[in-house]
Amino acid sequence: MGCCSSASSAAQSSKREWKPLEDRSCTDIPWLLLFILFCIGMGFICGFSIATGAAARLVSGYDSYGNICGQKNTKLEGIPNSGMDHTQRKYVFFLDPCNLDLINRKIKSVALCVAACPRQELKTLSDVQKFAEMNGSALCSYNLKPSEYTTSSKSSVLCPKLPVPASAPIPFFHRCAPVNISCYAKFAEALITFVSDNSVLHRLISGVMTNKEIILGLCLLSLVLSMILMVIIRYISRVLVWILTILVILGALGGTGVLWWLYAKQRRSPKETVIPEQLQIAEDNLRALLIYAISATVFTVILFLIMLVMRKRVALTIALFHVAGKVFIHLPLLVFQPFWTFFALVLFWVYWIMTLLFLGTTGSAVQNDQGFVEFKITGPLQYMWWYHVVGLIWISEFILACQQMTVAGAVVTYYFTRDKRNLPFTPILASVNRLIRYHLGTVAKGSFIITLVKIPRMILMYIHSQLKGKENACARCVLKSCICCLWCLEKCLNYLNQNAYTATAINSTNFCTSAKDAFVILVENALRVATINTVGDFMLFLGKVLIVCSTGLAGIMLLNYQQDYTVWVLPLIIVCLFAFLVAHCFLSIYEMVVDVLFLCFAIDTKYNDGSPGREFYMDKVLMEFVENSRKAMKEAGKGGVADARELKPMLKKR
Repeated sequence: MGCCSSASSAAQSSKREWKPLEDRSCTDIPWLLLFILFCIGMGFICGFSIATGAAARLVSGYDSYGNICGQKNTKLEGIPNSGMDHTQRKYVFFLDPCNLDLINRKIKSVALCVAACPRQELKTLSDVQKFAEMNGSALCSYNLKPSEYTTSSKSSVLCPKLPVPASAPIPFFHRCAPVNISCYAKFAEALITFVSDNSVLHRLISGVMTNKEIILGLCLLSLVLSMILMVIIRYISRVLVWILTILVILGALGGTGVLWWLYAKQRRSPKETVIPEQLQIAEDNLRALLIYAISATVFTVILFLIMLVMRKRVALTIALFHVAGKVFIHLPLLVFQPFWTFFALVLFWVYWIMTLLFLGTTGSAVQNDQGFVEFKITGPLQYMWWYHVVGLIWISEFILACQQMTVAGAVVTYYFTRDKRNLPFTPILASVNRLIRYHLGTVAKGSFIITLVKIPRMILMYIHSQLKGKENACARCVLKSCICCLWCLEKCLNYLNQNAYTATAINSTNFCTSAKDAFVILVENALRVATINTVGDFMLFLGKVLIVCSTGLAGIMLLNYQQDYTVWVLPLIIVCLFAFLVAHCFLSIYEMVVDVLFLCFAIDTKYNDGSPGREFYMDKVLMEFVENSRKAMKEAGKGGVADARELKPMLKKR
């Protein structure tokens, strides 16, 4: 499928100097054409849903009789109350907005078009009648006049459930949505099956709402800490490993000590002064502190043992981190890669969700058992949403793969440019240009392979969730084993894909050739992959742990001294999850740079040995590491250093 393989053959020749980055030609063109055709199919689904009137029904909304709010409608045969003029009625109002059908993902309530949403709570039918007379907005069925609201025997069925909650229109979508969170709490109760006592969930939600300012501030703190850590990585990469190690140990010990201190303090605090309503919340917080303290203790012990075992295997990691710091100095735009990728993903997800909503309102009007109108697609077109779901996975993976290829191309250009003064003015933009001109097919093929693994795993997860509590122990074990195996396969393919993109950036070979070359390199350096590369990823993981621990510790201190007796377990979990996601977005780029440098270094030491005509491309810091490794190997051959035998596969000559 690829257009070039001369670079790999040239690299295998010992008579000629291996020169990367010289041959550029298009790779995996058939896969690029397939991806373009698939995107055209996605566009067809969006166009079809808009052309069939779904856009108007989605944005303006429609009532239970098929009338679109805010416009004049045509009569639907056999359906009463259809074909009404709703020019003055622009909002959709649900008689019972809290009656949710989670299985079919809709509100089980009669919908009407009204002129205005009730901004205040209406407790009686007299209030509903007064609202209709003052605002011209009838909240009961079209068959009932406002003057009959308090006298008709059908009012209990044709009018909204009392009390009518205060509501406000959703921007751009003209639906009256309750402003009180009670409906959302009930929705969450239906989703969260592990909460047996609904009062617990209400306390959790009230804790989030009460501490929303603290949660927002802590999320901002995690963002600032991530940016500070990126700056630190850039300028003090040589000592970063030891700094992170010491800080994480101190942070883990300090956090564990604080948790045990808070637990002991709250356990000794007198409970006679606490009112009965707040006593349960205080006991929940005390129990949560005990769980956190025990978990932190176990985590600290495991972390300390891992770092004790890996302390001697950080030499190459320090060198790679130092070179990675230089990469960020020469390529400062790398820092902003997560933002562009996230922005592209958000744009695509917004488009995908909008199209999905269009599909939900597309089709012909069908009368259901209650006599109300639903819009359904019949025939083969009813399966379009499957195509749409595959598009969500493939295109999302494609965007992420484009980021990996862009970063790999920029770092490869930096590594294999001997004179850094000859680097392109903007290596990132140059890498994007090469990606668009030559390697979109390779990225499409790599992302499609991940999609092929991810879809069966998601199907099995869906089956497992639907059969929860119904299947026997054997079936449950088989399902979980299959899900676990597919997850492991997906992670391995993701790692191989990233290295394949690096090989493509170096030699401009197609995906299969690049994946094979990268796999051979990784197998030849299996010991280094298992130790040095793992240490690098582990150090960056420690950076994420540092940010999460710092944010979590600040959250514990702030929430602990909050005067309101609210459950702060959920706010703390939200803050820690957000802190980890932010840290992951920033440090994943650094992790990607280290992995690319790792493969470049492995390829460099494989094809070159430093002799005339086969000079290394590597940085002086890495060259010093190679020389020190050779000296260690010589001493090991004399029985001096046993650990140097681990470095032997790295310095094979080809």
